[in-house]
Amino acid sequence: MEVWALIMFAVLMVTLFLGYPVAFTLGAVSLLFGLIFLDLSFLNLLPMRIWGVMINYTLLAVPLFIFMGVILEKSGLAEDLLETMGLLFGTLRGGLALSIVLVGGLLAATTGVVGATVVTMGIIALPSMLKNGYSPAFATGIIATAGTLGQIIPPSIILILLGDMIGVPIGRLFLAAVVPGTLLIFLYIFYIVFQAWRDPDSAPALADDTHAWDIKFLMRVIKSVLPVLLLIFMVLGTIFFGIATPTESAAFGAIGALLLAILHKRLTLQNLRDAMQHTTRLTSMVFLILIGATAFGLVFRGMQGDHLVYEILTQLPGEKWGFLLVSLLLVFILGFFLDFLEICFIVVPILTPIAVHFQIDLLWFAILIAVNLQTSFLTPPFGFSLFYLKAVAPPTMRIGVIYRGIIPFVILQVIGLILLTVFPQITLWLPNLVDKWFNL
Repeated sequence: MEVWALIMFAVLMVTLFLGYPVAFTLGAVSLLFGLIFLDLSFLNLLPMRIWGVMINYTLLAVPLFIFMGVILEKSGLAEDLLETMGLLFGTLRGGLALSIVLVGGLLAATTGVVGATVVTMGIIALPSMLKNGYSPAFATGIIATAGTLGQIIPPSIILILLGDMIGVPIGRLFLAAVVPGTLLIFLYIFYIVFQAWRDPDSAPALADDTHAWDIKFLMRVIKSVLPVLLLIFMVLGTIFFGIATPTESAAFGAIGALLLAILHKRLTLQNLRDAMQHTTRLTSMVFLILIGATAFGLVFRGMQGDHLVYEILTQLPGEKWGFLLVSLLLVFILGFFLDFLEICFIVVPILTPIAVHFQIDLLWFAILIAVNLQTSFLTPPFGFSLFYLKAVAPPTMRIGVIYRGIIPFVILQVIGLILLTVFPQITLWLPNLVDKWFNL
């Protein structure tokens, strides 16, 4: 029976690689194997499991944060930030690249929608970078990578889903993600500075006369950055200071996004309708996959597959560190072929009980998985950031150029993952400090 559970997992992987719809593939494979190998009465548990998903209050934050991100995309916030930061740093060698990383971090802390960020920066920043002599591979690599920061910097959708899957408080998980996200930003900045020094022609500075340093320009900077900082405080500050739950802060964020859209005079009936339709589609996709994964998890456990995986991974050499190495390597490899949602819903529930067995801090484990899943957006052949960027890049831009551009940044993310693995306090320092403050 346990072997058949692994065969079911293999069949699922093959059908997903063949391109069948994820949610329906999960449900169909699960029901097929469940009907063959399990008693029909066992599947009576499935409706209760699905009902548990649908009434999960924490997951209500998912559509709210998606709506916030889509509204902000349509509010013109990203365009203002990119143009202003480009003027602010453009006179430095590699300045446009630096501005894209900083804007990517700010947008990640407000929207958290990777596709919207990559597309927006690709449309606005890529032509400017190419026009000013940036290396095409370097320019595309920066934009694709900066867009993925929304995966690790809160309020990230994947952090909400991981927190629910692994069983850690979303607020603490958001706190734990702040320093790792900042670490990745600094790694990107270090590489940009190094590349601009090593090869000045690949990241040239703009002309000095692009703008005047006067009070008018200072006000433009404040007008572009201040609304973003206020929204970040509205969303994350209310969570970190215990004022609101993640779901309530998501509602605050949605209201804040609507207010920003009104201030930018972009809140039209058509934009609102488009945002609601986009939110409904994305939310439906997430929850359909979650329901399919719930069915798969139920049947997989009913066939004792989790016991077999548990026995295999707990017998690895190196115990805790052997398990961490194998699990992180597994997630990294699967990221080449599967979407982050599929990995989160299928693989993570299998790995979590083993992490509990080894007494691994689940908060730390969740962040390691999140950083690893962020890399899946960049790794070909199915890196979604690469597809988003190719869709808005000039027609002459070949996909091979984009693939070459992301290689240094994938290496940087692996370096960041290694640092977070070897030094757990990078992740745990801030949530432990906040816990200490509140306990005083």
